[in-house]
Amino acid sequence: MPEIRQNIATKEWVVISTERAKRPEDFKSIKEKKALEEHSSKCPFCPGNEQMTPYESFVINDENGKWKIRVIPNKYPAVFQEGTVEYKMEGIKRKVTGVGTAEVIIESAKHNMLIPFMPEKDLEKVISVYKERYLAAEKDRRIKMIIVFKNYGEQAGASIEHPHSQLIAIPVVPFHIRYRIEEAMRYFDETGECVFCKMLEEELKLQERIVVETGHFVSFVPYAALAPFHMWILPRRHTESFGEINDAEITDLAKNLKLTISKLYYGLENPDYNFVIRSVPVNERGKEYYHWYITIMPRLIKTAGFEIGTGMSINSSLPENDAKFLREIKIR
Repeated sequence: MPEIRQNIATKEWVVISTERAKRPEDFKSIKEKKALEEHSSKCPFCPGNEQMTPYESFVINDENGKWKIRVIPNKYPAVFQEGTVEYKMEGIKRKVTGVGTAEVIIESAKHNMLIPFMPEKDLEKVISVYKERYLAAEKDRRIKMIIVFKNYGEQAGASIEHPHSQLIAIPVVPFHIRYRIEEAMRYFDETGECVFCKMLEEELKLQERIVVETGHFVSFVPYAALAPFHMWILPRRHTESFGEINDAEITDLAKNLKLTISKLYYGLENPDYNFVIRSVPVNERGKEYYHWYITIMPRLIKTAGFEIGTGMSINSSLPENDAKFLREIKIR
């Protein structure tokens, strides 16, 4: 019989469809496989094509003065840097000026440098840049919410193959984020505990859905995973903001993230995916009831009418089976 499970932290419901459950290996990617070159003359993010992109807002160079990581304004931004925040309400119409920050973090000079093949030291630098740009965006008094994310593959919304991530900072807090914070606050008021810490404690005790454990981070498939191989990476140390990550944690996160993504790459034949760093809104810093984390969503299924109509997901793969499958993947 199908189960309807709820995520204790987010309160999201998901139907675990055991009647039509698939084996984990049935989700392997069937997209066309093509080898990418290290450099593309047509790619705006490749070295030598810098004139095709806006100015650099931040750069890390190697010992020869050549760039390793570039941060540039998004050429087609969702929000604009210039302007003031203005709220307007006219009857049922309510709007806020679309000001904020939209940056692209070009993770490597190599066009074909995927996370599974990236040296941990290089991935560590990428995460350090995430933090640097996060803290820079946080200084803007107009900003309420900062999102760092990566779209990998066409099904995940990536329009350029070259490895890159994005940071967007906006002047509002989306409803679903506000709702999660309120639920976390309610749980803390009732129990005196952080709901995310409690979730991590239980997952580590059961060991049923754990994928990768490292010194400072744990990746696992949530009990109420929204889709096949949906994963979270939670820091062991309780802290509400990604901006609080320290150097030791950055090093360890690079190790954990590389291993976790590598298991997807080898286990599911390089699927498209999104990952998002979920952190507390800027004005909620210092709140002990929230806990930042990373969510990883492989793009293996499509949304249909039930999901749109109910706001719930149907997961045709058992989270426990997905975690076991990924744990057993040997990284070459």
